[in-house]
Amino acid sequence: MRTLADERRGEIARRLQADGRVLAADLVRELDVSRDTIRRDLEDLADAGLLVRVHGGALPAAVGGQPYHVRREQAPEAKDAIARAVVRMIRPGSVVFLDAGTTALAIARVLPPELRAMIATNSPPAATVLADHPRVEVFFLGGRLAKEAIATVGAATLEAIAEINADVCVLGVCSLHPELGMSVMDLEEAHIKRAMIGRSAEVIAATAAEKLGSQGPFVVGPIDELTAIVTDASPEVLEPYRAAGLAITRV
Repeated sequence: MRTLADERRGEIARRLQADGRVLAADLVRELDVSRDTIRRDLEDLADAGLLVRVHGGALPAAVGGQPYHVRREQAPEAKDAIARAVVRMIRPGSVVFLDAGTTALAIARVLPPELRAMIATNSPPAATVLADHPRVEVFFLGGRLAKEAIATVGAATLEAIAEINADVCVLGVCSLHPELGMSVMDLEEAHIKRAMIGRSAEVIAATAAEKLGSQGPFVVGPIDELTAIVTDASPEVLEPYRAAGLAITRV
């Protein structure tokens, strides 16, 4: 049997999905309850993994925390379209950081056989696919294997990144917010992404629409460190990123 609290929290979840964020002050006024009641509601929804508390309200929870084998099966058509758009942005002769993740694997699979490039990656699945490419030189960034992410992380990976000057970094992100920037679910992954960004002339975020507007626990950096975003998100969702000066490619 649904309680008033259930109905109120359901309404908060609906507003969060529709608007991309909720403000505690607005909820107190519009739902006609106390600030303590809204605080408890937001805490309970956060404990359930449905949102992330931020100062003054809440944002959608990051969606990138599922195990690799689960993410690999999610939205394959969208990932393929994003991958093909990213590949068209890689110039012949480029040195490329290819971040770990299921979109990185999709990118590795659709690289044209005539492309000559050097690709450095901390993704074992992507490196395995690239091993069969006739013209791409593969530099695998070794280190400790983070089994949930199927990515190498740690000091050895950071040292390998520091030896490379890349023309472009193709970055996977768990969450991307126009004000709060890039964030991920794992601290070591955040270190790896920051290192790749710091060694790259251009940075492309390849991300599904569901990751925009959310927030993960570990900060990678502000969105002004990006050059471009490739995504399947709607023009309305992308407007704040376009206003920030980023090049946007929709698929």
